[in-house]
Amino acid sequence: MSFHTPSPFRRAPRALAAALAAALLLTLAACGDEKPAAPAAAAAPATDPLEVVVPPAMAGNFKVQKLGQAEIAAVQEVSGRIEANERQVTRIGASVTGRVTEVLAEVGDRVRPGQVLARVASPELTTAQLGYLRAHASTALAERAVERARQLIQADVIGSAELQRRESELSIARAELRAAGDQLRLIGIPAGAIAQLRDAGSLQAQAAVVATQGGVVVERKISQGQVAQPGDPLFTVADLGNVWVVGALPEQAARNVQTGQSVEIEVPALGGRLLSGQIVHVGDTVSAETRTVAIRTQVDNAQRELKPQMLATLRIQGGAQKMLALPAAAVVRENDRDHVFVKQADNRYRLAPVELGAASNGVRPLLKGVPEGAEVVVEGAFHLNNERKRAELE
Repeated sequence: MSFHTPSPFRRAPRALAAALAAALLLTLAACGDEKPAAPAAAAAPATDPLEVVVPPAMAGNFKVQKLGQAEIAAVQEVSGRIEANERQVTRIGASVTGRVTEVLAEVGDRVRPGQVLARVASPELTTAQLGYLRAHASTALAERAVERARQLIQADVIGSAELQRRESELSIARAELRAAGDQLRLIGIPAGAIAQLRDAGSLQAQAAVVATQGGVVVERKISQGQVAQPGDPLFTVADLGNVWVVGALPEQAARNVQTGQSVEIEVPALGGRLLSGQIVHVGDTVSAETRTVAIRTQVDNAQRELKPQMLATLRIQGGAQKMLALPAAAVVRENDRDHVFVKQADNRYRLAPVELGAASNGVRPLLKGVPEGAEVVVEGAFHLNNERKRAELE
């Protein structure tokens, strides 16, 4: 019996296949034992830029106070400007038609009542003076006629009716003379010149444009050589001994303002110096364009420091009422808005936006933003805000 031995070349493919299978099993096993990669760690939350944490050593630099109500007088702030008192403003013109021959005053000059501001050559002036001379001659003639009539009636030459007629003519002549003199005075001829005209017959060649009140020339609308007409405002003279401060209230706030209320006026051109006054006028109508009501106060200006068209701020003092309020030192101005620091925890504060009313005696009413009872930084808020900005930059 014979045995068949397999060839080594026939056993090789089986061995190779087994080795490959074992290697594959080992690879799969290794892959099965490998753990999945851990997820990336979550990013730390960003710090609130409105919050600030201060070291305990700095806590004593900031004073905190609970927000509560206080009796304060409501203050209404109104933008305004200085204007001349219209009751003390005079617009001066020529009293006759004529050509301007001389200008004697300029804008800014101080003038007194009766001072000559300009001169005008006018045919009307000559006509008026001749009319006065005729009236004067007629009066003198009528006076002599009455005197003769009285002598004749004593001699029984004429009757009483003739004397009465001549006395009537004298009364009319005297009235015409007075009217002619009044016309010359209206034209601007002084009393001395009228007397000289009556006694010597000297005519005035020019009419004077005369200041009717003292003050400052604030406007001039006259030039040499121009023709002036009666009624044309050639000069404007204002007495600036007291001036108006005018403003405009929103129509919603006008009902809270009355004549006689106290007003505090701040004029930036005077270095923020405060002036006091009272409301003298509240408008009865609302402007259709701006929906505001005009108000006016009068201020003494003996030193002439207030100039027309200077800007001003009017603070109208209202009645006292109870409302949330905080010291003005607690307010921080940031991004054109008012803010305060509210305490969140020990040594931790947060900047909160608020809406505030106008300051009154160092206190500002709180209209919106922080609830009653919140702890607010009332001293050191400015330095606390600097600390917040420094921490934000770091």
